[in-house]
Amino acid sequence: MSAMSAMTEGKNIYVLKASCPGAIGTVSRISTFLAQNRCYIMEMAQFDQISSGNFYVRAVFSTTPGETPPFQVLQETFAAVAEVDGLDWQMHDTLTPPKVLIAVSKFDHCLDDLLYRQRTGEIKMTVAAIVSNHSDLKPLADWHGIPFYHLPVTPENKSTQEARLLEIVAETGAELVVLARYMQILSEDLCAQLAGRAINIHHSFLPGFKGAKPYHQAYARGVKLIGATAHYVTSDLDEGPIIEQIVERVDHTFSPEQLAAVGRDAENMALSRAVRFHLEHRVFTNGNTTVVFR
Repeated sequence: MSAMSAMTEGKNIYVLKASCPGAIGTVSRISTFLAQNRCYIMEMAQFDQISSGNFYVRAVFSTTPGETPPFQVLQETFAAVAEVDGLDWQMHDTLTPPKVLIAVSKFDHCLDDLLYRQRTGEIKMTVAAIVSNHSDLKPLADWHGIPFYHLPVTPENKSTQEARLLEIVAETGAELVVLARYMQILSEDLCAQLAGRAINIHHSFLPGFKGAKPYHQAYARGVKLIGATAHYVTSDLDEGPIIEQIVERVDHTFSPEQLAAVGRDAENMALSRAVRFHLEHRVFTNGNTTVVFR
């Protein structure tokens, strides 16, 4: 048993995530509340964003059953503390892994990578369903025992299929939708309904290299950097708040196929980190920017 496991054995672990306009005493009020309720602070991060005047804080704390008030009571009593500073806050129980829906098309590398990280426990989540506009990746879903929904999209049925996607999100209780190389542009209405709970991945050439074969376009221009960006989905295509970016150096010796291989690795890393950061409640959005406690 690891030292951390020994420290947390028999305890409940929660995450408090909060933001407010910067004010004196906010951290003191939060830490005092936790101490008075016999909560042990395991991790605490804070950031004052001078440009916006906003304050952000994330605290991980453990409780001991029988000594600490139940989770619901902690939530109810903290509301009074939060009101003093006008906190926008959430308190999360880490015991149950969040449910995630993954949307894919034909590329399998991001899906395969996420499923591996889930299986090994690196990302604590339950993949409730996989949705695709093609049937190519159904065998991968079947191998993992995950429900697979084939929703082919055409201009004529796009709104119907998006409505069905939202039904699946509701039916499965998915808290997050991950577009793991899902090659469809979401409608403005769907983006609005999934605001703050849908993450997309794209190669960082966008919007510089649009359309088919971006790595061939990059090769023709002699690029020296390959990258990938994971961001929240908005109606502004590929311009949502950025959660994570990965960049790798390349040179003139790389073929288009080698550039694509580097790009796949970058996409895997950026997307998996973004998903983990979101599920661990490390990401705050402020307009089109983010604060990420890594």
